[in-house]
Amino acid sequence: MKLTNYFNESYTELVHKVSWPTWSELRNSAIVVMVASFIIALLIFLIDSGFRGMMKVIYSFFY
Repeated sequence: MKLTNYFNESYTELVHKVSWPTWSELRNSAIVVMVASFIIALLIFLIDSGFRGMMKVIYSFFY
């Protein structure tokens, strides 16, 4: 009985109480996430390239 009641209440909440985003809101949010992900990946690439260059200079002193 408790499990059936749980599923009924969950369904009612999802259908009648949850405010779902529109397709345009969803698309805009997805675009924001993609742009932010690209910028973060670019920053990590630049930092990694800088550290790689510094390590080459440091290693050149020893070899």
